[in-house]
Amino acid sequence: MNSIKIVAVSYYLPERVVTNEDLAREYPDWDIPKLSRKTGVSARHIAEEGETAFDLGLRACNKLIENHSIDTATIDAVVFCTQTPDYIMPYNAALLHGELGLRRDVRAFDISLACSGYTYCLDVARGMAATGAAQNILIVTADTYSKLIHPGDRSVRTLFGDGAAATLTTATSAHERGVIDVSCGTYGLGADRFIVEAGGCRTPRDIATRMPFHDANGNVRSRDHIRMDGLGVLSFFNSTIPQDICSLLARNDLAPKDVTGYVFHQASEMAIGTLQKALKLEDGMVVRAFSDTGNLVSASIPTALARSIDDGRFKQGDLLVLSGFGVGLSWSNVLMRY
Repeated sequence: MNSIKIVAVSYYLPERVVTNEDLAREYPDWDIPKLSRKTGVSARHIAEEGETAFDLGLRACNKLIENHSIDTATIDAVVFCTQTPDYIMPYNAALLHGELGLRRDVRAFDISLACSGYTYCLDVARGMAATGAAQNILIVTADTYSKLIHPGDRSVRTLFGDGAAATLTTATSAHERGVIDVSCGTYGLGADRFIVEAGGCRTPRDIATRMPFHDANGNVRSRDHIRMDGLGVLSFFNSTIPQDICSLLARNDLAPKDVTGYVFHQASEMAIGTLQKALKLEDGMVVRAFSDTGNLVSASIPTALARSIDDGRFKQGDLLVLSGFGVGLSWSNVLMRY
């Protein structure tokens, strides 16, 4: 067993929906039509005040188990990817282990990654399968970025939504289905381009960090909230992701046109459109499944994948590229046969 294949994917979105019309009523000075064109987002699901990424992740897992008749006794490992955990300690994977009643010999741990988290988790699962450490691995990706966004920051509030996805993978020795190859990368010198400054041990939250201010573009936030250099992040990934994908494909004797479908991180219409153009991909090759969800961070790719599977867009045997990129700055590209 030297790789993994995806057995099933399910996702869960909070019930509360905030539309662009809702934002326009709240902030009539925002140019919502212009923001809609740039982001491609018309609505987003937002967690309630007491609803956490763990809650969303658990619901996604329960949906996965019920809809796909998963026997939880066969799960050997749990990887929970989130940047909005319930507690500093314990970690979400331990909480999930208890809620699902999994075996005591199950590995369970969290990964703190954002938009590249799902593809990184697939690589981690592949490593566990290759060493024989685990065969059936549950990957949960969930985030509630809305809790890190100031309501008056139009640069990110219009973009992000909350959600969770649960994926069951299993070890495989065949390449007829499964992960074929993965590439990962990091540019730590760009870490400050996407950051929440306060809330960790370096800068604990206090009265001073909660004080809101206006940036040069009129966005409101505090040091407790997300600060994203959108153009800087987009520029970096536009110069990095296409080249990395081409290198990944080339070492497997493939060209971009040989791939059935591309599931990029559902960052925004601007981001996906730029990558599509750089790789010279036809519209039918690129998944866009975020207009009614917004950017779901770590749950972005698996939710888009699940939707594509559910609507019959992908069938077993299709060659896919999954591409995640974001906070870190980090990225990860996966070549797989569904």
